[in-house]
Amino acid sequence: MHTDILWIAPASALLIGYLLGSIPFGVILTRVAGAGDLRQIGSGNIGATNVLRTGRKGLAAATLLLDMLKGLAAVLIVERLFPGEGVLAAAAAFIGHCYPVWLRFRGGKGVATLMGIVVALHWPIGIVYAVVWLSLLAGLRISAVAGMAAAISAPVAAALWGRFDLVMLLLALGLLVIWKHGDNIERLLAGTEPRIGRRD
Repeated sequence: MHTDILWIAPASALLIGYLLGSIPFGVILTRVAGAGDLRQIGSGNIGATNVLRTGRKGLAAATLLLDMLKGLAAVLIVERLFPGEGVLAAAAAFIGHCYPVWLRFRGGKGVATLMGIVVALHWPIGIVYAVVWLSLLAGLRISAVAGMAAAISAPVAAALWGRFDLVMLLLALGLLVIWKHGDNIERLLAGTEPRIGRRD
């Protein structure tokens, strides 16, 4: 019986994290706004960058914010309910966003959700993440480069701040972000990756 009780907290953390992370805000917002099925637009990705291709900047901003907030909320809610299980919730929320059961496990690339997760786990790392992401996005206007660089900056910043308890998690999630950007990497190498603002 005691062993069964020990599983309640981690199992609950994983479930709450996954369910929150798997909410496809981009798909929901574009459909409610009458902008069509996001999965049939542009790259077919469910993130804010693809929402921007609908021409609805407000929807793109809302998607970005909500994708961040669901990662943040997953960690904070679980830490409040089950102290010490926030890391599990973080991993589950990220996986939920990238592989949501509601969309046959075809989700987003995790950049915004990872931002929310990082802020919840250790906000100074979140500042580094945001600076890297927004600086490269403004300078290069290539979402994939900014997102991948930000994701890799997280474990580096965690090590610099002495948060070695977070390094492996953030490294794993950062590498998954890069994996999810496989098509973008191919286009970058071919010189065909579109910049923010273009709808093709």
